[in-house]
Amino acid sequence: MNERREEQATTQRSWLERLGQALSGEPRNRQELIEILREAQQRHLLDADALAMIEGVLEVSEMQVREIMIPRSQMVVVERDASLDEILPVITESAHSRFPVIGESKDEVVGILLAKDLLSYFMGDRRRSFNMRDILRPAVFIPESKRLNVLLKEFRASRNHMAIVVDEYGGVDGLVTIEDVLEQIVGEIVDEHDVEDEVYIMKHSAGEYTVKALTPIGEFNEYFNSDISDEEFDTIGGFVMRRFGHLPQRGETIDIDRFRFKVLHADSRRINLLQLNLLDSLDNGATLHEPPRHAAPQ
Repeated sequence: MNERREEQATTQRSWLERLGQALSGEPRNRQELIEILREAQQRHLLDADALAMIEGVLEVSEMQVREIMIPRSQMVVVERDASLDEILPVITESAHSRFPVIGESKDEVVGILLAKDLLSYFMGDRRRSFNMRDILRPAVFIPESKRLNVLLKEFRASRNHMAIVVDEYGGVDGLVTIEDVLEQIVGEIVDEHDVEDEVYIMKHSAGEYTVKALTPIGEFNEYFNSDISDEEFDTIGGFVMRRFGHLPQRGETIDIDRFRFKVLHADSRRINLLQLNLLDSLDNGATLHEPPRHAAPQ
């Protein structure tokens, strides 16, 4: 009898605790906190952008550098002994503002070059006096296991915008920028590849385009006279990601029908921006800067 009473009392306390917690609205874990925030958004206490940023902040505290870094194979670098004429095409083609400077290989990063530091060499006769060693900035090296919230604090404290990611043996694994970290919180940041807000597709030359991943498939089909099905996906980004079979990283390419898609920008959740080349124009003499990494399944 006493055991039964104790069991009933325990059950009642447990129920009262759950009821009290529900009434107080205090979350017990992160998932419950997110659910409360989403309910607040549904009641229009938060807008969708604010909710996305809060969720991004929570995710950043759990993520490591290895999850968002630009892999070594995709790093755009310049060589320490390169001339100004050899460096300029790399800078203009990539349109980046910072570049790792390497010695004998990508495992030997000797510093960081800021594109703006080259401007003074185009004044007067200074071009002849160019020496990479005179303008090198020190490189920051971090482990691939570093958490993003810690890295963001370090970026802010040191005012660095780029860090070289190394593995446990000291080899270069890739790089990460402050923009990469911030985009996990605020989403895609407008950069040199972005097209105007009201434009989904921008033509650059015969057979080469920039396409926003949010382009509706119907609009894509109308523009390119194609017949991609919109039964499963509403946007071209969703369609392309499905054909990849995974969330691709920046620089990955895939051929689908008469199109070659290259990922210009993607975060940990979605594709944001694509480069599109018409394969028939490539066959007629145009060249790619790099070979395709994937082929669409037949």
